[in-house]
Amino acid sequence: MRHRMMRESDRRGPDGGVSDAPGREDRFAEQEAFSRRTLAGADFPVYGVAAGLAGEGGALAAFETTGGRLDWVEVQSGDWSSAAGPYVTVRTYRPGAERCVALPELEDVVEDERDRVFEHLGIDEGDGPGRVRALREWITVEGEPCAVEVHEDRPVLWPGSLADGAGPVWAGRLRIGGLTVTVCGRGVAPGGLELGRIGDVEPYLRGRTELLRGLASRHATRVPVEERELPPVSGLEAHRELIGQNIVESAAIEAQVRAGRPPRPPRGLRGEAGALRWEAAVRQQMRLASETREEALAAVTSMVNHLNRLAQQTHWVIGTPEGAAAVEEVVRYTVFASEVASLPAQRAWEQLWRDRAGGGPGEWEEQRLAEQLWLSAWEQWRAARTV
Repeated sequence: MRHRMMRESDRRGPDGGVSDAPGREDRFAEQEAFSRRTLAGADFPVYGVAAGLAGEGGALAAFETTGGRLDWVEVQSGDWSSAAGPYVTVRTYRPGAERCVALPELEDVVEDERDRVFEHLGIDEGDGPGRVRALREWITVEGEPCAVEVHEDRPVLWPGSLADGAGPVWAGRLRIGGLTVTVCGRGVAPGGLELGRIGDVEPYLRGRTELLRGLASRHATRVPVEERELPPVSGLEAHRELIGQNIVESAAIEAQVRAGRPPRPPRGLRGEAGALRWEAAVRQQMRLASETREEALAAVTSMVNHLNRLAQQTHWVIGTPEGAAAVEEVVRYTVFASEVASLPAQRAWEQLWRDRAGGGPGEWEEQRLAEQLWLSAWEQWRAARTV
């Protein structure tokens, strides 16, 4: 089980609004107590920054357990609220963890740090890789210099970006007394750091709680998207834009999985921007189809999944005239229940989506046959277009 710093989804209640302050305080206290109990069972030393960063900022960032046993602990130091830093994370793995825990590539450690800045500060430093260098550096560990191979990535940004001029983020991995330790930093050079064992975890536990309070306060006045006034949209543009962005996101994730990398949606398609696209499409669906919010949300969700699945199962949806025609027909059927040429495929999808398999052998077989019928209907539609 992995425990990280609070994300935006954790700060909101079931209605999308910000949870009440007393409830947050109770949750913060419970989280701190749980983290204290878990770290008390650590049977390996945990390392953090002992020197090289001015000021406060020490906090527990994350940990992961398997079967109640700690696999690793990560602490942070420095200024978490600034993309300029200085900011450093140190993750210590228990001895032998690499034999049963997949250690992330250093490139992914860097991307995790860029995700943090995007989620906590709203700054998009671009999707990597940027300008990359492999360096050999030295990090001091309890007075002794240790060689470390460093992956450094400087973002390549568009002019005028909020993160324009952002500095590099680097990550390195070293062995300390049989332990594997991963270090990631921004705004400070590896050679300027000294690591040491953490003797007292209490400041880091309190630091985590203060950090969570700070994140909650930053978003306390944010209005849920359902209650915002959005720019007007015309016709079916909101549906088309939502589909286009979701297909791009799905294609990017699929390519990452095929390359053996963790799935990571492009940052420009996540969070606030993605929520606003969904809300715009749902509102248009409510208006044009005369549906309730619940009905419109279900219709838009089915529509997006339909075209995402079609793009994954075929080669012609993205970047072809027939793909554009398929998108248009799916949208028109979703909004107006139009008698489109692909009506058999639309109805086959409705059946496939309604009867999504629950996991039993018989249900999986029915799902497979239903998917074949759906894809066959689309192929018949394609063939008819060429006649």
